[in-house]
Amino acid sequence: MPENTQDSVITQYPDGMPLTRTDEDETLLDVARRFLLGQTEIVRLNPDVDRWLVKKGEIVRLSNKRILPDSPHNGITLNISEYRMYYYPPTKKGEVPKQVMSYAHGVGRQDWKTPLGKTKIIRKIMNPSWHPPESIRREHAANGDPLPVVVAPGPNNPLGTRALHLALPGEYRIHGTDVDKIHGIGMQITHGCVRMYPKDVEELYDMVAVGTPVYIVKQPIKVGWLDNVLYVEAHPDLEGEETTLEQRFAVALGLIEKAGNIARDGIYGASQSGTEMPDFDQKALNRALTGQAGEPIAIYERLPPLEDADAGVQAEEAPQAAPKPARQPSPAGYYRGD
Repeated sequence: MPENTQDSVITQYPDGMPLTRTDEDETLLDVARRFLLGQTEIVRLNPDVDRWLVKKGEIVRLSNKRILPDSPHNGITLNISEYRMYYYPPTKKGEVPKQVMSYAHGVGRQDWKTPLGKTKIIRKIMNPSWHPPESIRREHAANGDPLPVVVAPGPNNPLGTRALHLALPGEYRIHGTDVDKIHGIGMQITHGCVRMYPKDVEELYDMVAVGTPVYIVKQPIKVGWLDNVLYVEAHPDLEGEETTLEQRFAVALGLIEKAGNIARDGIYGASQSGTEMPDFDQKALNRALTGQAGEPIAIYERLPPLEDADAGVQAEEAPQAAPKPARQPSPAGYYRGD
C-alpha cells in the first residue's frame, strides 16, 4: 500500500515501466500466464504485438501501476470492469491495511452476468466436484458437448482445485480453472462465477477465512493520487454495454472532483499552499478515456505540503545551497509554481 494513507495508486515494480523480452516464439497469452496477468489486460497494453505470435526477442509491456477501486479496504473487492480482484489481509482494529494483493480473474458473460453488491465467503472446498445446473447442461448439449450430472475433481474440472462459495443465490463461487480454459482468465467468459489462475486461487484459498466480506463492483473508470500526482485509469465497457465518450467524461469529472475537491464549473480548487490550482491536463484525460488501456495516466500534479515547500525555501537561503534549478514540467504537462 502507498505510504500516504490518502493515496490509492499501488505500484508492483518500483523501477517504472516493466518490460519482458521473450526467450522463444510464443503467444501473448503465454506471457500473460507467466506473469499472472489477464488476457484482456496484456492485449490492451500491447496493441502492436500479435496476440498469437510473439517472436523470440520481442519486448512485451507488463502492468505496473493500478488504482485501487473505490470500496472498503477490507476483505475482497472484485472489480469486474478490469477483470481483477484486490484482497486486503486482516489488520488489527484501528489499523489501516499495509498490503493489498491483486489477482486477475474471469467474469460472467453477457447472458450470465456476475452479480454486483456486498456478499461474503460462506464455504471453502478443496478439490471440489462440479454439479452443473440443468441450464448449463442444456447449453452444452445443444453445442454437442454433453456434460455428466457430476464432474469429478481433476484436471478437466472447470472449478479447478479450490472453490470459495459466496452468499449469493445460484451457487456463485470464486474458483480455479481447468487446463482447457486457463487462457480465459481476464475475460468475460464464465457462467457468472469468478475464475482464477490455479496458483492464485490456491494462494487466496489459504489466506481467506469463511465470513470474509466480498465487494463486487463495476468501476471502469478510477481516479486516485500517488505522491501528489493525480491519475485516471479507464477500462472498456463489458460485453453488451456501451457508454459514450461524453458519458465517460462525466463520470471521470465526478471522480476527479471527489478525489481533488475540484469544482466542476471551472475545474479549479485550492492547493495545499492556498494558491489557485491550474487546470488538469485535459489532453491526458482524453487519451485515457479514449484509449481505455487500463493503465493509470497522470493528469495533474499538485504542490507538495506546505512544510515541504518551507524546507525548500530554507535550503535556498542556506550559504552553500545549490542554484535553484529551472522549472520542470510535471508528468501531467504543467509547471509547478515557484
